[in-house]
Amino acid sequence: MPRIIGIDPGSTITGYAIVDGGAAPRAQVIDCIRLPRADFPTRLGLIFDRLSEVIREYRPDQMAVEDVFVSRNASSALKLGQARGAAICAGASAGLSVAEYTPTQIKQAIVGRGHADKAQIQHMIAMLLGAKGPLQADAADAAAVALCHAHHAHTSGRMQAAQARIS
Repeated sequence: MPRIIGIDPGSTITGYAIVDGGAAPRAQVIDCIRLPRADFPTRLGLIFDRLSEVIREYRPDQMAVEDVFVSRNASSALKLGQARGAAICAGASAGLSVAEYTPTQIKQAIVGRGHADKAQIQHMIAMLLGAKGPLQADAADAAAVALCHAHHAHTSGRMQAAQARIS
């Protein structure tokens, strides 16, 4: 059963979740990194450092990251991409394989439709992982990324096993 770190990158709040995958996924932690009002390069360094600490503590086998979506504000999209890059570098430097999923893929895997809102994601994550109390939105999104990856990996494994039986 793989242990997955899911990441919802952000330049002010980066969500992360550690989920043990398999037929009955289980959350080890669902949390976020709240970044101080500092210059942008400092915040990127903190994303890398803090995610590196989480990776050392929980020892995930794989990383899944939400892909950048293009918004109307190009500056925001660039900052999000850079925050995402800092997160990916933390995983890559720890030797993790990194999978990327679009927001639509994540919502489809968790809620069953690609245009779910944040409240629906938070509700489903609480239901699927048995989280107690309200979840912070970015942390719930990170758990959704990890669960999306767990679902995709589980399905891929079943398909490979079926293909091996046919061959």
